[in-house]
Amino acid sequence: MLSVFSRLFLLAVSVTPALAFCGSHTYLDPRPEGQARASPEFGYFGTQGPVLWTQLNPAKNKLCSTGANQSPINMVEGQFNLIPASDIELTIPDAPKGATFENIGTTVDVVMKDVGGTFILAGKNYTLDQFHFHHPSEHINNDVSMPMEMHMVFTTKANEMAVIGVYVDLVESRATPSNLLETIFSSIGKIANVGASTKTKPLVMSELVKLLKAGKFQRYTGSLTTPPCSEGIQWSVSTQKLLLSTATYQAARNVLGFNSRFPQNKIGEKNLLTIASTAPKVRAVEIPANVTAIHRRRLQRN
Repeated sequence: MLSVFSRLFLLAVSVTPALAFCGSHTYLDPRPEGQARASPEFGYFGTQGPVLWTQLNPAKNKLCSTGANQSPINMVEGQFNLIPASDIELTIPDAPKGATFENIGTTVDVVMKDVGGTFILAGKNYTLDQFHFHHPSEHINNDVSMPMEMHMVFTTKANEMAVIGVYVDLVESRATPSNLLETIFSSIGKIANVGASTKTKPLVMSELVKLLKAGKFQRYTGSLTTPPCSEGIQWSVSTQKLLLSTATYQAARNVLGFNSRFPQNKIGEKNLLTIASTAPKVRAVEIPANVTAIHRRRLQRN
């Protein structure tokens, strides 16, 4: 019988490797101006997948397998503080000239540094750097996985980080899809290849701000959901959802692929990979060659 760690390892290496960000190649590791984007150093399948992120760079990515405050998590009662969004100051100007939309290999992101945006949290002023997408959602909405999740990444001058997570669901019956998302993803075909970049059409960010302020934020302190899995990230997951048409979702899915880290343990509890690596090994039962077939099956079940 295989140990828990062995099962996780086999799961990681049994899929053909494919490169699929919460912090890579944008603000933690920015691309030098005028230079081509480097290939991603991690992925979501095979030997580059989440189970083996620490092994990709043990010194840098240690927290991926040892951190006790890792993200994403299952957003259930007791794991977050629920705060009315109206109590938090969030300002994001519209982008009448559009914004840079690029494929960084592990996700697609909308660069907002030149557009601006402010998120004031616990007296600290965070500036919007970019937002990107995960398919399916990384956080689990009270035991339910959502089709996609948008992460809005804010930083302070001291490189402290706050992220607003917004679930993306599919349009049902007469509901109207998000004009913002439909506008962004109308250009997804232009950045199908890693390193590709384009300019979006004008973005009405006020639509998003209005939606978020009408709901609440599930707040907790966790980590980046990609290497190096740094902790101390201020997460605010919205109770509001953005809606997307089925056709647009399929177009985005075909470019994003699968790019989500598996749900982590409860905040403050031991890392799942630490538990897996220290789980007691199950001793194999030696079956004598002369036992009957029926007896052999009974021994194997025990």
